[in-house]
Amino acid sequence: MSPIQKYAVGAGIAVVLAWLILPGWLTLLVVLGVVAAPVVGYLMLDPSQRERLKRARRRGLGR
Repeated sequence: MSPIQKYAVGAGIAVVLAWLILPGWLTLLVVLGVVAAPVVGYLMLDPSQRERLKRARRRGLGR
């Protein structure tokens, strides 16, 4: 399983648990946090770091 798939599964589990346990508005905050965290992290990178990340993703890490 790729790292992106692992992240998606973990995010899905977090959202389902939040939906079952927490009130509606708090669940929305959890969903926004799960989606916003990687987006904000990516946007904080320099253009050169983004390019390195794209290259590493294309060829696969550790190969």
